[in-house]
Amino acid sequence: MRRIAFVIYPGFHPIDLVGPHEVFQYAHRLTGGYDCRVVAPVAGPVRGHSGLPVHASYGVGDLEPDGIDTLLVAGGLGVDEARHDRALVDWVTAAGRGVRRLTSVCSGTLLLAATGLIDGCRVTTHWARERQLLEEHPELTVDCDPIFIRDGRVWTSAGVTAAMDLALALVEEDHGRDVAHAVAQEMVMFLRRPGSQSQFSVPLWSEQPASDPIRSVVAAINADPGARHTIGDLAGVAGLSPRHLQRRFTAEVGVPPAAYVERVRVEAARRALAESEEPVEAMARRLGFGTGETLRRVFQRRLGVPPSDYRDRFRAMKEYA
Repeated sequence: MRRIAFVIYPGFHPIDLVGPHEVFQYAHRLTGGYDCRVVAPVAGPVRGHSGLPVHASYGVGDLEPDGIDTLLVAGGLGVDEARHDRALVDWVTAAGRGVRRLTSVCSGTLLLAATGLIDGCRVTTHWARERQLLEEHPELTVDCDPIFIRDGRVWTSAGVTAAMDLALALVEEDHGRDVAHAVAQEMVMFLRRPGSQSQFSVPLWSEQPASDPIRSVVAAINADPGARHTIGDLAGVAGLSPRHLQRRFTAEVGVPPAAYVERVRVEAARRALAESEEPVEAMARRLGFGTGETLRRVFQRRLGVPPSDYRDRFRAMKEYA
């Protein structure tokens, strides 16, 4: 029986708790392997950022820090105050020293950083908190592209639904792929977005390849979306004939190679539009679309908006965050 302690505080994001809590509870029904406990500065109702009250069965003075297998710290706007709550930080520090896994969701990384337990680690957080984490904790290596990162026993994730991807990864580590798959099916989730999936990506729209040759092709496309990725080039990466690659890639990934390349390029364009002021024409050449007009047509067909509108909408979202 592995004890999972979820740390919340006033102003936390409820979904950062509820999402992974439900993943572990579904896994518990299948394996009997988890004991989930919710801890707050004080036991009782804790109001989340959205106003939703959640009952914490334990305060930091009620639950001994020994015996916890996995500690998961939720994120939320309230973390800026919570990380200065000496009693809470001290409890997380004491508990975190002995756990097998030390994890956080979204801006919960800031609370973990306040303990000093993750000094020197590579971590992620919600993209809107990247600058703050970089400026306040230069002892950390911050990478806000992946939806979650594992660095030894430290697991950190981006916001909202990425917490469920993280929890599924933890269940898979504990009980294997079949149990994690069963949980994902029950919760109608993808099994599972890899940690390297970008925070800016659409939900995973393809199966994970089962064989090394196809995995190598997928990795090559993801590593450099703008490179030359003809069927002949990709066949060379896989060590297969073009016809054999076409058949196996489609069977394992769910879409033909050309469609996969296009989708990866669209995701790369989405990231570039969100992060930079790079002109669309230059972006199109760099990412393999050839011309800005081709990028605009593909973007309109896949996302229903032109690149310029997408950039404006994302800028507005970032200003709101």
